[in-house]
Amino acid sequence: MLKAADIMTNDVATIRSSATVSEAVKLMQARHWRALIVERRHPQDAYGIITDSDIVSKVIAYGKDPSKIRVYEIMTKPCIVVNPDLGLEYVARLFADYHLL
Repeated sequence: MLKAADIMTNDVATIRSSATVSEAVKLMQARHWRALIVERRHPQDAYGIITDSDIVSKVIAYGKDPSKIRVYEIMTKPCIVVNPDLGLEYVARLFADYHLL
């Protein structure tokens, strides 16, 4: 049975929640990625995620200046995390349940 580890990306980039959306865009372009993991502010905090869709739908679509908007203002939190040993059937169910596709 295939597991999450068989299809997941190990090389991810993180960004501070206080960074600007403009900084996030530059990092995403440099790495050719569509999303960044947003770092926790303290050990009890949850990770977040910022995607290219977040930037388009929450910043660009409203004519906001990406250099004036902070990542924490538009990120999704908490970021859904799965165990690498989880079967793909369960991962697919999570995607369906949270409308991630």
